[in-house]
Order: sequence, then structure tokens, then C-alpha cells
Amino acid sequence: MSLVFIGDIHQNWHHIEAGLAALPTPPRAAILLGDIECTEPLDRMAAPLLDRGVTVYWIHGNHEHDTGPEMWENLAAPERNPLTAAGALHSRVIEIGGVRVAGLGGTFLPHVWAGNARPRLHRREQLATDLTAIRRGLSSDQASAAMHFLATTAIWPEDVEKLARQKADVLVTHDAPSSHPEGSLVLDELSRAMGAGLIVHGHHHITSQAQAVDGLRVLGVGDAWAVGMDGKVVWRGGKRERPLPQAGEGWVLQLITA
Repeated sequence: MSLVFIGDIHQNWHHIEAGLAALPTPPRAAILLGDIECTEPLDRMAAPLLDRGVTVYWIHGNHEHDTGPEMWENLAAPERNPLTAAGALHSRVIEIGGVRVAGLGGTFLPHVWAGNARPRLHRREQLATDLTAIRRGLSSDQASAAMHFLATTAIWPEDVEKLARQKADVLVTHDAPSSHPEGSLVLDELSRAMGAGLIVHGHHHITSQAQAVDGLRVLGVGDAWAVGMDGKVVWRGGKRERPLPQAGEGWVLQLITA
């Protein structure tokens, strides 16, 4: 068990502490799948992992900006996080224990890209002009906040295109591919373009596995649950409150319970 994927923590680090305490040996590395909600720097919040020698990698979710830019800085600012800054996976490919892992944080937001429709915007540099044109009533502070939120939280075509030019074994995302009925085919296509046979995602708070007819595998990881690359549960996190959704077309989907 050299690598585990941890679903949306939402500040509930007690699940991670309990899960680690029950293991005879900690994993070598952990990938946080977003929605961490850093009320203080990630280096401090991730102490249950870091203090056990676990290398922390992460992508962002759609709740990293809930209390504004300060929460985002607690997650992403390198000067606040000398231990975890190098583990930022978004729009990068990093080799972890011999496995090439690509990361894509955030979610599809209609103002930028609805995912299963054509993008409204392709590059962050288009935001200022776009907001000026369609939201004339915004104050300068409101426009700045909206730009920061969209630039950091939305999935952008420019990031998908950057990743598609690289190769990986695993693609980790916050949003879901089309195996989930609310997911996007864009992520399926990105995974295949990169040669990744496995997608691991969070966001939907349910631990599941799916497989497409061409063999592409998907692991969904529940809130603060930990799952290995083989789909086996390493520890349970939050209580599952959401039923297994109907699988997307072309997918076989099932719960992971243990």
C-alpha cells in the first residue's frame, strides 16, 4: 500500500487520524482529491499524514474558496506550505512510486465551461473582458473576487489541453467523468488521450468503482475515505448518505463497501 487516494475531507481530519491509527504501517503517499477547506495552512492541517512520514499530494475542489481568497491561499500559497507545495498536482504529471499521476482540480462551471457543452472561455486571460461585458454592475472588489473564484475553481480548457499533451497512468480529478450521471465525457476523453487507464475522483461523496467497455476504470472516493489503486478501501470516512446513482451510458458501476 504505497499510495492512497483520500476523498473530500471538508475539515474532518479526525477520519484521517482514525484511519491512519488503525493501520499497521502508513502509506508512503496520499493524494487528496479536493474540498479540503483549509482554515489554516495545509501543512498544519495535514499533520496526521505528514507526522507519519506520508508524502502529501493534492488537487483542489469547488469548496477551497468558500470563505474567500484567504482559504485558497492556505491551500495553495507555497510560502505558507513548504511541506506540501511540491505536491500540487493540478495541471501537472508527477511520478509517485513509479506511477505517473496527472491532476485536474476544480469543477465544470457554466460561466467558463459546462463540461458537456462547448466552452464559453478557453483561457484565464479572457476573464477580465468577459466580466466587464456581462456584469457591468459589479464593483471593482466584486469583479476581483469573481475573477479569483473562477480562475481558481473552474475547470479550464487551457489546463485540459496542457494535460492532453502529456502521458500518465492515472488521472485524478475532483469532478467526475461520465461514469457518474452528473459527470463529463471531457474527463473520459482526457484520460484516454493521456493513456491513463484509471480515473480517481471525489466530489460526489460516494465510494464506487466503474468500468467502461474499453477497460477504462474509475474509482469514486467518498468524503474522507481512503482507497488504494486496486479499489480496496483502506479506511472508511464519513457516513455514506447518497445512493449509488444510475451509471452513465457505456459504464458498469457498483458500490465499494470494504
